[in-house]
Amino acid sequence: MSSFIENPDVILIGSGVMSANLGFMLKQLDPSLKIQLYEVTEEVAKEASNGWNNAGTGHAGICEMSYTPDRGEDGEVNVDKAISVFEEFLYSKLLWAYAVKEGLIKDPKDFVNPVPHMSFVHGQEQVDFLTSRFKGMSAHHFFSEMEFSTDPEKVKEWAPLLMDSRGSEPVAATKMNGGTDINFGSISRKLVEWLGKQPGCNVATGQRVVDLNETKDGWNIKAKDQVDGSISTNSAKFVFVGAGGGSIQMLQKSGIEEAKGYGGFPIAGQWLVCDDAELVAKHEAKVYGQPLGAAPTMAVPHLDTRIIDGKKYILFGPFGSFTTKFLHDKGSFLDLPLSVKPNNIVTLMQSGLSNFPLVQYLVGQCLQSMEDRMNVLREFYPGAEMAHWDLIEAGIRVQAIKKTDGKAGIVHFGTEVLTNEKKTISALLGASPGASTSVFVMLQTLKECFPELLETPEGKAKMAEMIPVFGEDLLDPANEARFREVDLEASKNLELI
Repeated sequence: MSSFIENPDVILIGSGVMSANLGFMLKQLDPSLKIQLYEVTEEVAKEASNGWNNAGTGHAGICEMSYTPDRGEDGEVNVDKAISVFEEFLYSKLLWAYAVKEGLIKDPKDFVNPVPHMSFVHGQEQVDFLTSRFKGMSAHHFFSEMEFSTDPEKVKEWAPLLMDSRGSEPVAATKMNGGTDINFGSISRKLVEWLGKQPGCNVATGQRVVDLNETKDGWNIKAKDQVDGSISTNSAKFVFVGAGGGSIQMLQKSGIEEAKGYGGFPIAGQWLVCDDAELVAKHEAKVYGQPLGAAPTMAVPHLDTRIIDGKKYILFGPFGSFTTKFLHDKGSFLDLPLSVKPNNIVTLMQSGLSNFPLVQYLVGQCLQSMEDRMNVLREFYPGAEMAHWDLIEAGIRVQAIKKTDGKAGIVHFGTEVLTNEKKTISALLGASPGASTSVFVMLQTLKECFPELLETPEGKAKMAEMIPVFGEDLLDPANEARFREVDLEASKNLELI
């Protein structure tokens, strides 16, 4: 039976990148805090943050056209979302660079590596779209180093596989060398390992939290040991639920008013992966393409250089598939049916009807053959041969479904944190750009639930160390020099340059 910190100040449920960042920042801001982390798997960060279970893209708005789908009144592509995502990712970059600089974690190449980010389109309509997108993005100092070309030879120079055996149709691409490939499982493990070694902190793996009960002082929890089945209890003033797909279930157990009406719809993923050394050597980029029909934003196809556990691969996808499990390794096929409650059944039914194209998309994905998937890959890499690619399972994303302005429930593809009125429990819901913007998201939780830690002289000084631009407006063109200063230092500390 595991040992625990009894009656800690904070309980973290889940050991993914959200809990890892929150626990790290809390302990930095107040070293006296007692923190207990519970993780259901035997290893840290094995679910959504695992390197094979997500895209591994440092989402900074550079290449993801799903962040810029709309045109403004002037007919030009609206790039505001891409700009805001870039700033949010910068917060993650700065915090992790601080942890490396201070020697709190080591070997940044274990979790972050420089990989150019590209957007690629074909067909005149999409070329016009990308032309407008580049015009708007390159005008902002975040993206001033972005390159654009409609020259097939230049695109071939940037990413040879894209032009291999391609016909004469118009193509266009943008490229920016400041992109990253991230193993979110690795950074999570490093931060959680540091946390577990601090006084008053403990990390307990193989422990499933099975119950949450509110008290006048906070929360009581019950955890079940996954080996011997023993039950332990604990209590804390604050609970953070960063349990990936399991967050919906935890919220339902909590009984808080704010969670009523919420449901979850699991979407499983698959990748095509190539480890052929000759092909891998030819591709050095994360290339995001055009949305495919009713596919959700998390399923926009991309052809990626990946570095996982020190080895380079090319991944393509993701492809969707249907499941009723909420967790990849520790989930149950009863997760979805058991999550249907009287307070959310209407929302779930309405959502199913209003999102019927999504349901059709998932059914179609399940029915695909390997050749069907290869044909999608050939939209990017026309010369792709089946012998070089394997199909692997990826992670599961549970999309939050909720009532919105009294209308039918809709599937949300963003990232949000649900917090109760007393500010004693918060839970993460949603997907992309989640992990990349995890530090920014957890800072919102700190502001809402631990404002006192950010208001003391000690807290302000520590925040200035961890995130030097905290509270500054880097979007303002007047602060371009400040942005370049902190970004350069962070890149050096993370060994990106």
